[in-house]
Formats: sequence, C-alpha cells, structure tokens
Amino acid sequence: MAPRWQHLARLDEIPVGESKGFDLHGEGRDSLFVVRTGEASVVAYQNACPHVAGARMAWKKDRFMSSDGRHITCFGHGALFRPEDGFCVSGPCQGQYLATVEIAIREGELHLRLDELAN
Repeated sequence: MAPRWQHLARLDEIPVGESKGFDLHGEGRDSLFVVRTGEASVVAYQNACPHVAGARMAWKKDRFMSSDGRHITCFGHGALFRPEDGFCVSGPCQGQYLATVEIAIREGELHLRLDELAN
C-alpha cells in the first residue's frame, strides 16, 4: 500500500530557526510541531514531552523554541532538546528523545506521512 500524505503548510511560512504547531485531530491543541532547521530542512515531532506522558511543550501557539533559538523547550518542565534530532540535553528527561514524525518537502510544501502517525 502506498503511503498517505497530508499537506501541512508552505515551507516559507516557517522562518529558519522557528517552529509551527499543527492540530491534526481538531482538538484545539497542536498534536505535532515542525522546526525549520535550515533553508530547505525541517524536522517534525509529536507535541509530547518524554518526561510526562501527554505533556504539551509550547508555552503558547507555535512557541516551541528557547528564547535564544538554540533548543526546543518543554516549557512545563524546562527540558531542552536539540532541534536536529530531538535529543534532550538538559532537564528531567535528559538522554531521551522526542518522538519524530515523518515529513517531506515537495516543491516548497510540507507534507506529513499519515500512515506512520501514532495519534
């Protein structure tokens, strides 16, 4: 069976070094977020801190990055994660990873692979 993909946004809607959340389930809260790590590179993660099951990470809409832009931050627990691979470098879940979500860039558009998304 061929993979199913969903369009999320245009790449140029997310500045380099910033993030954007997406509510895939119509629950009024973001279930995943994307971090633009370079001109033509992005990484997507489930919006859940590994420290506490189900804990959302942003302090407000689309605010997943630290104030200096160097790390993804769980604002509830203070954990810091590397944007490029989701590895926790500081905080209560140090050494753990954020759960990644497969995403692709096609002609400047971001697409999410639906068949591998857990929730």
